[in-house]
Amino acid sequence: MRKTVTRLADGRELVYFDAHDEDRAAVDRRPLDPVVSASEIRYDALLDEYVAIASHRQGRIYHPPADSCPLCPSTADWQSEIPATSYEVAVFENRFPSLEGEHGRCEVVCFTSDHTASFADLTEERTALVLAAWTDRTAELSALPGVEQVYCFENRGAEIGVTLAHPHGQIYAFPFTAPRTATMLRNAAAHRAHTRRNLFDDLVERERKDERVVLAGEHWTAFVPYAARWPYEVHLYPHRRVADLTALDDDARAEFPRLYLELLRRFDRLFGPDAPPTPYIAAWHQAPTARSGAAEDRDEFALHLELFTVRRASGKLKYLAGTESGMGAFMNDVSPESAADRLREVASS
Repeated sequence: MRKTVTRLADGRELVYFDAHDEDRAAVDRRPLDPVVSASEIRYDALLDEYVAIASHRQGRIYHPPADSCPLCPSTADWQSEIPATSYEVAVFENRFPSLEGEHGRCEVVCFTSDHTASFADLTEERTALVLAAWTDRTAELSALPGVEQVYCFENRGAEIGVTLAHPHGQIYAFPFTAPRTATMLRNAAAHRAHTRRNLFDDLVERERKDERVVLAGEHWTAFVPYAARWPYEVHLYPHRRVADLTALDDDARAEFPRLYLELLRRFDRLFGPDAPPTPYIAAWHQAPTARSGAAEDRDEFALHLELFTVRRASGKLKYLAGTESGMGAFMNDVSPESAADRLREVASS
């Protein structure tokens, strides 16, 4: 892999990742003013959680036409966020960040220069390159002062709230440990104190024996969780417990592209051949950084990916209604067992 680090016209960092030896020396010639943001972190004492206030994001780009996409390569007629005329994988600092400076950092990950593609269309080689980019950024961002957790994710589909159609994801470097991670760590600590075993190990061991396994390899297993919150939800775990992406071994890295692409392609077949692409969120759960307040719990955490869709049936979405939005109490219309059955039915032939 070749990594090329450069700067955009306003000083933001841009990083190209290439599987082959490519020259990415193009210069951003746009007359950009420096990024001015007003990100603020506020603490909710009742819930013991932090909230980012980022009012400047109201002015971010919203559903631009394809010929004005900021994530496509630049051309003679259009100068985008990526000066090169082609690229494999590109990562740059978000111009409209929810977190910035001492409050963290937000990056955009472009999976391909093909505007019309999706992640499921990528080759295994390109998927391996994306994994390498996620790993690199996890290492780099974890080393920044004040960063306590790095979160790599993809939002796909207008139903999720995506405002740019180009296939891309994001990376947030939080200045705090995210609420869900904090809850997992507390429960893992309690489980260790009670049983002297690791909670994630016990969970994955149990799930690997269950009927809700969707896809299994030599180094990874994907399953619909017993208490799934979303209509179609899959968790993907490496068999060897590690804290974050940087700790995956070569065998797990080599197997991941095939399994992950198969999962994404199954998601697109869930609702029949005539259904539009399935909207989804793909979320990497990683341990807090070594310098964070929860550093002592890193060994107890297990890296995993959670993939889920808000579509519950053809033409029907799962909205967060009063119980979910108001109280955080989820009500799932699809049983995890039937969801697993369906995800096995749509396997590639």
